[in-house]
Order: sequence, then structure tokens, then C-alpha cells
Amino acid sequence: MEFEIVFPGGAQVDAHMGGLVVTTDQDGSAPSPFQLFLASMGTCAGIYVVSFCQQRGLPTDNIRIVQRVNHNPMTHMVENVELDIQVPPDFPEQYKAAVIRSAELCAVKKHLENPPTFNVHTSVVNPTLEA
Repeated sequence: MEFEIVFPGGAQVDAHMGGLVVTTDQDGSAPSPFQLFLASMGTCAGIYVVSFCQQRGLPTDNIRIVQRVNHNPMTHMVENVELDIQVPPDFPEQYKAAVIRSAELCAVKKHLENPPTFNVHTSVVNPTLEA
């Protein structure tokens, strides 16, 4: 999988992947990269919750996930992420623990628990090859 990260101007940084573009910036006109990172946790869990409910014929229109991010006041690093899966009163009791287990299958969460290594380097692009 390859992403192309480009700098269209100002504080904007875009990620191109296939036919999709994700826009980020630091001035509030789009999410910051870190906000997208945090949102990826909740939305990934949401994908699993939606799939769980769809497989059982459970409606999802009254289900939501509230994600709370707690920072260490000394380091300002994220210390804890809480995902509160809020279900309607008529949500079947027998599925409450299972819907939590489904959210815990999130691939983003699993990668944070077992992080990849990073290799950052530079390379020189031959401008005649780009044309």
C-alpha cells in the first residue's frame, strides 16, 4: 500500500491513496493529522459495531460511539482512549458484551497495541522522470 503525501499550499497537507484524497491542515479548515489519527480509532471501532449489528439485523440509527481522549498533563501525550458505545434502551441485553468485543477487533487499536517500526529517509527525484 502506498500513499502520496503532497503540499498544495499553506498549512495544508494531503494524502492521496488510490482515487481518494484526505486533506489535513493546522489552521482549522480541515482536521489536523493528529485529529484524523484519533478519529481513525473511533471510526474503525464503528465499522466493527456496524458490521456486528448488520449481521444480526439490529438497527444502528440510534447507536453512537463517544470517544474520549485523555492526555497526561505533564507530557501532553495521549494516556487513555475511552470508547463509549451508546445503545438505545431496546438494544438486546445479550448483545451488549458482544458489541464491545466487536469494537475491540478494530485494526487501528491492534496496530497501536503492537506498533509498526518507522523508517524515515530522503530520496532524490529526477525531475525528467516525473514529466
